[in-house]
Amino acid sequence: MTAEEVDRFINQIAFSGAEEFVNKYKDRTEAIIGHFGLGFYSAFMVSKKVEIFSLSYKEDAKAVHWSCEGSPEYTMEETIKAERGTDVVLHIDDEFSQYLEDATIEGLLKKYCKFLPVEIAFGKKKEWKDGKEVELDEENIINNTTPAWTRKPTDLTEEDYASFYRELYPMQMEEPLFHIHLNVDYPFHLTGILYFPKIKSNLDVHRNKIQLYCNQVYVTDEVENIVPEYLTLLHGVIDSPDIPLNVSRSYLQSDNNVKKISGYITKKVADKLAEMFKNDRENFEKKWDDVKMFIQFGMLTDEKFYEKAVAFALLKNLDGKYFTLDEYKDKVRENQVDKDGNMVILYTNDPDAHYTFVERAKAKGYDVLLQDGELDVHTMSQAEQKSEKLRFVRVDSDTVENLIRKEDAAKDTYSDEQKEGLRKAFEAFIPQAEKLNYYVSCEAASADALPVFLTQNEFMRRMKEMSAHQQGMSFYGQMPDSYNLVLNTAHPLIQDLVAKMTSEEVEEVPETKEGEEPKEAVKKTVFTLSGEDERLKQLIDIALLASGQLKGEALAKFVNRSVELL
Repeated sequence: MTAEEVDRFINQIAFSGAEEFVNKYKDRTEAIIGHFGLGFYSAFMVSKKVEIFSLSYKEDAKAVHWSCEGSPEYTMEETIKAERGTDVVLHIDDEFSQYLEDATIEGLLKKYCKFLPVEIAFGKKKEWKDGKEVELDEENIINNTTPAWTRKPTDLTEEDYASFYRELYPMQMEEPLFHIHLNVDYPFHLTGILYFPKIKSNLDVHRNKIQLYCNQVYVTDEVENIVPEYLTLLHGVIDSPDIPLNVSRSYLQSDNNVKKISGYITKKVADKLAEMFKNDRENFEKKWDDVKMFIQFGMLTDEKFYEKAVAFALLKNLDGKYFTLDEYKDKVRENQVDKDGNMVILYTNDPDAHYTFVERAKAKGYDVLLQDGELDVHTMSQAEQKSEKLRFVRVDSDTVENLIRKEDAAKDTYSDEQKEGLRKAFEAFIPQAEKLNYYVSCEAASADALPVFLTQNEFMRRMKEMSAHQQGMSFYGQMPDSYNLVLNTAHPLIQDLVAKMTSEEVEEVPETKEGEEPKEAVKKTVFTLSGEDERLKQLIDIALLASGQLKGEALAKFVNRSVELL
């Protein structure tokens, strides 16, 4: 620079005042990025003194020396400089001495200047020789001036994309599943490469891995206000000069360019997935478990993405076969429609824990899905809301006869008094635990079902599971777990217990409310069961064991009791 240019670019811009600066660029925010005056301002954040030595390329130009200690006062004078160019010398304040360390400087350069379009040399390259590190003559260029996203997709190989991913995330051990190359010039400018990582759990761990650049200048890795929330799970780079910078979240959300860019990326991602599903379904199914959470998150949070993704979102059954929702409806339509015309899709999130229930469902000819993902409960509820007469029901939520009710419930021959006596006999031995409730009921399931088993209400259990991942539902999360202890009155063991019950006539005086006349006593038959304590405990423990709830001391007692009964 000449003395005149130093005066114009440093004295008049850097020290012109914030108000004047904002007014000057309020209609051209893109001009802020890379502006020498603004960047120069930041030197005083860590320096007690800053100097400039500059020699212009212009003929007969004089070298200039500018110096300032952070106040409005500065000096500017002619000096001697051998080569054209500009040197900026920072006298680092003692408080920020870490910025004089090679490791700190190199770390900052690699984070913020890793892909600048102009080469940046940081000292000389070094190598180990004769047991010590020696400096070479070659300059140490720390940035890649032509990163993969700036090149044409036709000029890149799969290895180029893989290599660039490792350059972006040197500490990432797993390779991405696949990638999308973004390149559009109208109605906005956007380039970039997005990678699909393997996502099986914990959404938060995978967020904020997309880096935003403006003309290869690093801006941020927090892009949640620029792309839909689910896209923050992807990795990679977005570069666009049309995204407004240093503005509020509300401004970003209302900016037309941001909306267009967000819509474009959503469409590209959906189209890529649809293309993979259509052209190579077998390979898509192999990747499904790793990309499932991303697709589900997108369907739950972005209606436009849902409209496209519903055609390739998959369900997996316990045989390891994959289906779209429409394909699965066709598969179970003949056998899994109840008497009211509702299609019932059965699922389990733990095949081992629900083994007994799964086997009884299979014996009926029903198919069972595996739904063990973090977002499965949410996506099932979404599918129910968008489909008429469709229900997802976990196999352990009721007896197999009630899961898909084909006809009215079977009736037994026992009186209400007999059932009440049976319930009270079992209630006396139900284990007590904090935030855990058991309710005893009698039901004629079938002779080959367990004599006593546990079920859990589908709605309440699902609400509790959803509360773990959704704000505003903590009320359900704080409620105790509730189970139904079903006494199968069709089973010979329960029928034998009923047969051993004794009855007696008792008089009971009904309660009267204040102001009412006293009521006459009424006779009532009361059934009781005695001498069967060990059998009752054993039957309850069998139900708990079948549902994976018998543990610790209770399990040890069950084992000992089983040996004694044998």
